[in-house]
Amino acid sequence: MHRIMLVSKIHRAVTQEVNLQYEGSIAIDEEILAAADVFPYQQVQVYNLNTGARFETYAIAGEAGSGKVAVNGAASRLVHPGDLLIIAVYGLIEEARAAEHKPKIVLLGEQNRIAATL
Repeated sequence: MHRIMLVSKIHRAVTQEVNLQYEGSIAIDEEILAAADVFPYQQVQVYNLNTGARFETYAIAGEAGSGKVAVNGAASRLVHPGDLLIIAVYGLIEEARAAEHKPKIVLLGEQNRIAATL
């Protein structure tokens, strides 16, 4: 049996931009993606701390070092610039490994700079 577990989380990302006309996705600075072990085009869940809105989309790489977090497409109606987000990735973990599993947590600080990785 497998359990669905948190694999990684980007905590307190600040939305810089929203773009309704883009096809979809959330653009995230590729350095943040790498720190959280999130691949481009991987499914993510996004939780808006300001509004309580929750949605699924996929990640795309934003310019490295830019601190970019931009919500695109239909999901952009659920987010405003300046909103705080949690971006989470879940995966199937074998039950035998689930008890020892530790997710990768990336805490962001000012201007979406990586403050800590847990």
